[in-house]
Amino acid sequence: MQLGQFTIHQLNGGITNIDGGAMFGVVPKALWTKRYNVNDKNQIALPTHPILIQTNNQHILIDTGIGNSKLTEKERRNFGVDYESQIEVELNKLNLQLTDIDIVLMTHMHFDHASGLTDNAGNAIFSNAVHYIQQDEWHEFQSPNIRSKSTYWEKNNGTFKDQLILFDGEIAICPGIRMQHTGGHSFGHSIIIIESEGEKAVHLGDIFPTTAHTNPLWVTAYDDYPMQSIREKERLFPYFIHQNYWFLFYHDENYFAVKYDNKKNIVDSVSRK
Repeated sequence: MQLGQFTIHQLNGGITNIDGGAMFGVVPKALWTKRYNVNDKNQIALPTHPILIQTNNQHILIDTGIGNSKLTEKERRNFGVDYESQIEVELNKLNLQLTDIDIVLMTHMHFDHASGLTDNAGNAIFSNAVHYIQQDEWHEFQSPNIRSKSTYWEKNNGTFKDQLILFDGEIAICPGIRMQHTGGHSFGHSIIIIESEGEKAVHLGDIFPTTAHTNPLWVTAYDDYPMQSIREKERLFPYFIHQNYWFLFYHDENYFAVKYDNKKNIVDSVSRK
């Protein structure tokens, strides 16, 4: 899609199929199944689609997918992985290489967002890129607790930390693109705000993982701080809708981008490939 002077692409970072109850928390199945498809194993398709932003002189990637050969057979089975990352192939279709990525923005460091950062030897996949991560998120990734160690994997660490910039509340990445800390899904979870020539988009990361999660109370069981997710959604949704923002999705199986009216009806959209 075109956003002012920016071109935004969806890349295929691999797919997971996750338990629907985990993705909708305390919401009854009878309600969420009206909004999102579910299979006979009670799993919902949860693709990982890193977002590539091309500015006039930079290639910026949001999150990195599940990588290649990073998950064990048990992990592939438990997370319902049908296929792994195709990012390199898709970059090649755009006449780009992995080394052409200038900046990587990490909304958070859970495995389904961070496994594509490194290979099995710990080498940075995007070796020329500067990587931006919220400071608290980075420290928890380095030293996870008894709960978070199931998704902050040591094998996703590596040489990208040699080109790492940490921030606290908010940081300007380049003209028109900034990261903002929200917390909620994880303590250091962040969102990306994009603006160019009066056109606007926001990526709310995993506090808004699919179009089925428009209700502020619908948060995942994976959220470490669900009340913070609810607080952020309650405040941010009306603002971004009122300001006519596109909402960009990393996980939704049907939509890459949508616009809403003030009743949260979809009024415009860009579908998945």
